[in-house]
Amino acid sequence: MGPSRTINSSDITNREWTFTWGGDGFQTRADWKDDNILYVQSQNGGLVRYDKKNGEQLFIQPVNFIDSGYRFDWDAPLIISRHDNKRLYFAANKLFRTNDRGNTWDIISPDLTRGVPQKILRLMNRSWSIDEYATKGSLANISSIAESPLDENILYVGTGDGLIQVTTDGGKTWNKASSLPGVTEFTRVHHIVASQHNKQVAYASCYAYNAGDYKPYLFKSTDGGKTWASINANLPTKGSTYCMAEDPVKPDLLFAGTQFGLYVTVDGGKEWIKFMIGLPTTTVMDMEIQRRENDLVVSTFGRGVYILDDYSPLRSLTKETLQKKAEIFPIKDAWMYIEAIPFGFAGKGFQGADFYTAANPPVGATFTYFIKDEVKSLKDKRREAEKAKQEKGEDIDYPSYDILFKEGQQPDPYLLFTVTDEQGNVIRKIKTDISKGVNRITWDFRYQPFSPVSFTPFDDTYAWNTPDVGYMVTPGNYKVSLSQFEDSKFTELVSPQSFKCVPLNNTSLPPADKIALDAFNKKVAELTRAMNGADAYQRELVEKIPYLKKAVLDAAAVPVGTYEQLLPIANKLNEINRQLNGDGLRAKYESAVPISVKGRVDQIAGSLWVTTAAPTETFKASYNVAADGFEAILNSLRSVTDEIKQIENLLEKNKAPYTPGRLPDWKKN
Repeated sequence: MGPSRTINSSDITNREWTFTWGGDGFQTRADWKDDNILYVQSQNGGLVRYDKKNGEQLFIQPVNFIDSGYRFDWDAPLIISRHDNKRLYFAANKLFRTNDRGNTWDIISPDLTRGVPQKILRLMNRSWSIDEYATKGSLANISSIAESPLDENILYVGTGDGLIQVTTDGGKTWNKASSLPGVTEFTRVHHIVASQHNKQVAYASCYAYNAGDYKPYLFKSTDGGKTWASINANLPTKGSTYCMAEDPVKPDLLFAGTQFGLYVTVDGGKEWIKFMIGLPTTTVMDMEIQRRENDLVVSTFGRGVYILDDYSPLRSLTKETLQKKAEIFPIKDAWMYIEAIPFGFAGKGFQGADFYTAANPPVGATFTYFIKDEVKSLKDKRREAEKAKQEKGEDIDYPSYDILFKEGQQPDPYLLFTVTDEQGNVIRKIKTDISKGVNRITWDFRYQPFSPVSFTPFDDTYAWNTPDVGYMVTPGNYKVSLSQFEDSKFTELVSPQSFKCVPLNNTSLPPADKIALDAFNKKVAELTRAMNGADAYQRELVEKIPYLKKAVLDAAAVPVGTYEQLLPIANKLNEINRQLNGDGLRAKYESAVPISVKGRVDQIAGSLWVTTAAPTETFKASYNVAADGFEAILNSLRSVTDEIKQIENLLEKNKAPYTPGRLPDWKKN
């Protein structure tokens, strides 16, 4: 057992997964009312009740006291009743029920299989020796159980030797369903799903690959299991079927696990679509829907467990939606929290590349959206037209200069998501490429970072490097709209859609006043923006000084005394840098130095913006000191700027060579 996600930046590690029992693990069921209780299996019907509190296992497999032994399947079916969390159904060749968590068991059926065959079955068009065959009765067991969520007396049982049996009175009487159309006699009924929308509806997944038949076999019953009809539709003819799941909200939204991947239908099985985003081409053996989160959990044969987070947008995937130019599907409430750093640094810290972790879903509000068509550039359209002519054997016209010029001038198209608060104030703009189909993008609850604009990619070489981030918004209601930039103009594709940001409430000392915290963050953010800008600006001025010095010496007409004027300017810039960023020489000389003005603000932002806690009184006092000190620094920068501007004017007046930031002044004679 293990978590589907954690609050750690290190994602999900192996140490967070625990063995609940040994052996070849099969179906595990979690008590939906008491999350400390699990029912865990091993091969051939081994069954224990596992207590998460103490890790103890109690063996609860039904024991035969009367007749011959029970024939358990290698993967014996087990379910917990949706009507009573203490009620379990378990099966061998007969069906067992307990109403006290496995302390006692009742047999509620006769042998529901065809029984042990008199002859060893022919498989793959040949007869087999007893030395080649595991056991003569290996198919004569129950392979699947389903209970109607709408009626506790309706139970379905599927067998390894091709039968479906149904009871409508809680096991008192059983009726054999008519044979499944298009399948051989001993086709295994691997999985049955009883509909949660209509108690007369059920689904079955069958396979016959052990007989050399790799066709899909999906069936639906609309008369309580009496008769069954195929819903294979357009599934590939090669690809055995193992499991199904029905959406609890939309009856026609179904999932199917096959030999070569996962399929989904939004019309009840009339058309199936391969659904493999993030999933390798592998056998999907089982699946489960986590109802609260609308997550689809898929288990594969040999590859592991995969989770499709919040598949609920598929409920809105209709023919009408697909005709729209774009759509933002209903947005799930987003849980707000700060990722923990259990390894001392973000991610895996210094654990190394061979330390395995499985990725968490991204932190933030996730927007699932649909784009009908790709946006084609002028060049793309020209090339398509040219290819069409080439296919017809026609000559291609060489494009004119004007055509190529327009192609070169055309800016790249993109999508722009705009997040606003309830008052319509813009919180964040997120740019992304245009990709046809259903896509996802996540907003991390934060404002844009307040550092200077940069095109240098974030360097994640070292574990202690962290990207700049803005502060987190307060919990509440927000909206997001979608626009498209094409041919130098923006067009709104989707009007603002509402969603909620909800605190995870995993904080021991939450802020008493979130509004006050937001107001303080706004002040810190504005001071951060201005101070980072001032710091970058003073560095630009420092970089100008060597150019100005060289221009003074290179330009014959510039008075030499101008060089002397630059020296105190350089000293003033050095002093501004010391006030802003600290005295590096003193730190080296005395091993200690007072915190700089910028250091105070960086300390506040670097600490407060990676927590949901309220600002300390130290932070508040430090902000006031920094704000007062920064005002004087800005005045000094303005003064130095004026002095440099005067020297630049003098250089231009005397026809000095170009220096950075100085526009040449020229007039035609």
